[in-house]
Amino acid sequence: MGATSHQAGAAGRAPAADRPSSLRNVVLVGHSGAGKTTLVEALALTAGAVNRAGRVEDGTAVSDYDEIEHRQQRSVQLSLVPVEWAGIKINILDTPGYADFVGELRAGLRAADAALFVVSSSDGIDGATRMVWDECAAVGMPRAIVVTHLEAARADYAQMTTVCGENFAAEDPDAVIPLYLPLYGPPGPDGHAPVAGLLGLLSRRVYDYTSGERVERDPEPAELSLISDARSRLIEGIIAESEDESLMDRYLGGEDIDFKTLVDDLERAVARGTFHPVLMAAPAADGARQGLGTVELLELITGGFPTPLERAAVSVTAPDGADRPAVTCDPDGPLVAEVVKTSSDPYVGRVSLVRVFSGTLRPEETVHVSGHGLTDRGHEDHDVDERIGTLTSPFGKQQRTLTQVIAGDLACVAKLTRAETGDTLSAKDRPLLMEPWPMPDPLLPLAIAAHSKADEDKLSQGLARLVAEDPTMRLEQNPDTHQVVLWCLGEAHQDVALERLRTRYGVQVDPVPHKVSLRETFGAKAAGRGRHVKQSGGHGQFAICEIEVEPLPPGSGIEFVDKVVGGAVPRQFIPSVEKGVRTQAARGGAAGYPLVDVRITLLDGKAHSVDSSDAAFQTAGALALREAAAEARIHLLEPVAELAVLVPDEYVGPVMSDLAGRRGRVVGTEQAGAGRTQVRAEIPEIEIDRYAVELRSVSHGTGRFTRAYARHEPMPPQIADKVREQAEKGT
Repeated sequence: MGATSHQAGAAGRAPAADRPSSLRNVVLVGHSGAGKTTLVEALALTAGAVNRAGRVEDGTAVSDYDEIEHRQQRSVQLSLVPVEWAGIKINILDTPGYADFVGELRAGLRAADAALFVVSSSDGIDGATRMVWDECAAVGMPRAIVVTHLEAARADYAQMTTVCGENFAAEDPDAVIPLYLPLYGPPGPDGHAPVAGLLGLLSRRVYDYTSGERVERDPEPAELSLISDARSRLIEGIIAESEDESLMDRYLGGEDIDFKTLVDDLERAVARGTFHPVLMAAPAADGARQGLGTVELLELITGGFPTPLERAAVSVTAPDGADRPAVTCDPDGPLVAEVVKTSSDPYVGRVSLVRVFSGTLRPEETVHVSGHGLTDRGHEDHDVDERIGTLTSPFGKQQRTLTQVIAGDLACVAKLTRAETGDTLSAKDRPLLMEPWPMPDPLLPLAIAAHSKADEDKLSQGLARLVAEDPTMRLEQNPDTHQVVLWCLGEAHQDVALERLRTRYGVQVDPVPHKVSLRETFGAKAAGRGRHVKQSGGHGQFAICEIEVEPLPPGSGIEFVDKVVGGAVPRQFIPSVEKGVRTQAARGGAAGYPLVDVRITLLDGKAHSVDSSDAAFQTAGALALREAAAEARIHLLEPVAELAVLVPDEYVGPVMSDLAGRRGRVVGTEQAGAGRTQVRAEIPEIEIDRYAVELRSVSHGTGRFTRAYARHEPMPPQIADKVREQAEKGT
């Protein structure tokens, strides 16, 4: 590309769009350290969103932007940076590169119309990035690739382009082709020749950055030869992937296709999600306006990426599930917007980043908020009307006011107190609901306890706000272990959760060891006698009962049988004995864990005409069960989970070996698509407390798993003994 000149947007003002065709929404994808945030800064500088001095016009330093972006990159969050180029508003969505924040990444994919994969020439492509590419391919999302870190001593753009083709399009290598070739400068002392410019394959022009600024010129004969050799393959790839048969006939007939026609076909090929151009980029030198490749990248985004109008119609329903017609990107259509991110600001409260899919959103209007609810993660279903506050366009720490947000655009909305990530905003007289995007299951538990009494008073509210912001987090109040557990995606996710609780909501908590729900059962028959006799003046307490306890098959629960004869225990007190033994069973036996899968038979007892009571027989029943447990052989039961682990074929062996080392039993394997296998296993839950972290290590970041409770089964004696010792010590 690069045959036209473009005017950058003015620094300091919020880019605005009056029609969807003048919008582009692009999400940056890549592993941590690939250079996404540096690239965003370079694009903002080239587009004029910031000036050479590193300050926007209203006096806010770019370092403020850098600071917030650095924090988001490390911790965390999807961030929006809108810029303007050639009269087109570009919403750049920068996503975290850490696997723990894949929820933020998927939100960015939902909000964007195209993805730009940022690949480091020094680090290559990791398994997690390949998995995201496959996700995008599955839904036909347009994708392009930009290679960074060209200054590295071993950087090889041609080799990196080949690597991209092998990793991203092994079945169709012609679908991954560079739009530009590197122009190398003179070698340095280490012999490495830096990239000093670009050779435009479509425009047949040279863009020389040797002076620190972009200078366009005609190619020299040697450069023209390089361009010609690569240009034919590029054009054939574009025409083939755009399925423009008439143009292919003209090209094969020897006709010289004009630049605009080629760019139009490029846009069609990219929009179909079948052609993936490769570019390169580097930050600007000190004092320079344009970084290498940034102009060319902006030209690709504005001229080769699809507009929101090309996005498929969005399926919607009424909040009650009734069918409604799909909506298209029409500013005059029914209002349909989606909350793609929720955050809290200490000054303005909750701030919602929304993507408008249909209609036009205006400040101070009342909208309907439809929430799907993720009750297992602490999110409620809700359908409420809310008055939205100010509409703003973010840039670093700034919020620039907008008068409206049309279909296809993104903006921040203030004062939506009920809206959560994934919720739909629609007209209050025509409420609609979008299908939510899939959220990863949080599988790493973090048990917490309030640090002080003051923290305990604020804990509930703080946790509610925390999970409202982050649908990839699940809050559990475990009824068996009585622990508060935050289920997260990884260790970094846990760290961010604790930091947000402390800094945003003023709640200090302490991590505590996570407990699994253990059970106890009897290994053989046992008898117990409960005697509760007290006399202290007036009415006393008198109750004696004798029971027998025997084990039952797994899953039987607690069975109570009455075999009293001759009225030894009056009929009105039989339920009291049952209540007492069931209460004691819930409290636990030898090690203090709930007792299950036993039959408790009441055989005999004694009562007093005056001193016997309901409370006395409840106590006697509990004492009888405690005595039986003290005399019996008690088995400790541990929960067993069904695990389904999805990994590339090359990691099946290491994963199965790892599961075996965790007392796991592999019950089957099956193919799950090209080059991937699903391993099904049963494994004690106590062995997979940190499996979300450890599988990532075993599979080099490419493995995923799901877990579901299967049953409780006896724990090996040597492990059970250790658990009992810990219980006796009170740990």
